[in-house]
Amino acid sequence: MPRELADIQRDAMEPSNKESATLVEHLLATLDADEETASEELWMEEAERRHADYRAGKIASKTAEQIFTGAQNKFN
Repeated sequence: MPRELADIQRDAMEPSNKESATLVEHLLATLDADEETASEELWMEEAERRHADYRAGKIASKTAEQIFTGAQNKFN
């Protein structure tokens, strides 16, 4: 049977500061991993959409020089 959140929270307050810090780091790393996975999935969807648009002739390709020049112009 799964433990109740209140029980988990109470137990999490019992360890030493070092153990609590380790637990917090682990939990945050787990959250970060979920965010990274979601972000990667969104970028993959965007890349696939752009590739499909390119293959369908909806968008044109650009050279690396065009891309870098455009980026530099935005920051100057």
